[in-house]
Amino acid sequence: MKAAVLRGQRQLSIEDVSEPAPPGPGEVTIAVSHAAICGTDAGEWYHGSRLTVPPVILGHEFAGELVAIGPNVDRFAPGDRVVSGAGVACGECDWCRSGRTNLCSTYRTLGLELHGGLAQFVNAPESTLLRVPDDLSFEQAALAQPFAVAIHAVKRSGVQSGETCAVIGIGGIGAFIVAAAAARGADLIAVDIDDARLTTAQRLGAARAVNAAGQDLAEAIRRAVDLDGPHVVIEASGVAHGPAAALAAVRRGGRVLLVGLQSAPRELDLLSLTVRELELTSTLAHVLADDLSDALELLGSTSVFDEVVEKVIPLDQLVDEGLLPLAEGRAGGKIIVDVRG
Repeated sequence: MKAAVLRGQRQLSIEDVSEPAPPGPGEVTIAVSHAAICGTDAGEWYHGSRLTVPPVILGHEFAGELVAIGPNVDRFAPGDRVVSGAGVACGECDWCRSGRTNLCSTYRTLGLELHGGLAQFVNAPESTLLRVPDDLSFEQAALAQPFAVAIHAVKRSGVQSGETCAVIGIGGIGAFIVAAAAARGADLIAVDIDDARLTTAQRLGAARAVNAAGQDLAEAIRRAVDLDGPHVVIEASGVAHGPAAALAAVRRGGRVLLVGLQSAPRELDLLSLTVRELELTSTLAHVLADDLSDALELLGSTSVFDEVVEKVIPLDQLVDEGLLPLAEGRAGGKIIVDVRG
C-alpha cells in the first residue's frame, strides 16, 4: 500500500509499505478515504521531530471505511464509515476515569507516535472512532478531529453567549475556533495580519476583524472592543509575543486561553495577572466522547467546510502541494489529501 512515511527532518516520501497486520483485540482496519493535514504535520517534517517518533506514517485527521474488525469489537462492523479522533487513551488511569482522556498517562496519537492515516490502510483502536453521519462526506469528516480540538479549546475558555471574545491568529486552528465560538453565541473579534484570513473569520461568524500588522497587538484588540478589553482572549497564533499581548488586552477579571504552541519559554507580567484577577488557561487535543461528536454535528449544520478548505490533493503531492506551503505560511486554508490513490 502507499503511505507517507516520515523518517526525519525533510525526509518524507510516499512509499510502498506492507499493509497493517490483521487487527488485534479492540482494533479495526480502516481503508482511508481522505485525510487532512495541519501545521503539526508540516512542522514535524520541516523543522524536525518534536512530537513524532520516526519512522512513522503521518496523519492524525482522517476518515474512511472499515474493512476488518478484531476480537472484542462490538460497536462497528465492516462497511461502517468512521472518523478517527486519533488520540489513544488507556481508559483506566485517574485522568481517563475523570473524563479527561486527553491527559491520559499513556496518551499516544495516531500519526505522531503511532502509524496514522496518510496511508491506504491503518489499524486503529475501536475507542478512537465514531461513525460518520450519512449526510457527511469523507472529505468533510476528515475535518472533525481538528474541529474537535477547537471545540475543546472554546469550552476550556468558558466563553458564553454575549461575551466579547478576541481570537488571535486565524490559521488552521484559529478558523475552527471562530466557528466553534460563534456557535456558542460569542461576540467575536478576529485578529490576524492577513486580510484573506480575516475575511474567512467574518464569514465564519466574527463580528469584527482587526488587521494588527504594524500595530501594538494588545492596543489593537482593546480599541476594537473598548478600553476595558474583551471578556476572553484566545491566543491561537503561537507567535512569541502572543501570550503577553493576550494578557495585556483582556479586561479585568477576564480569561485568557493559550492554544498556539510556543517554541521557547516566554516572559509574562504575573503582577498584572494577579492584581487584575485574570484567569490563564491552556488546552490540549480534545475529549473524543464530548468534542468529536460536536464537531461532526457542526460540520453538518454550518458552512465551516466550505469556508476553511483550500484544496484537495492526491497523496503523491503531499510534500510539494501540502506540507511545504503549510511550513512556509503560503497555505490559504485547510488542505485535504485524497489517500485512495
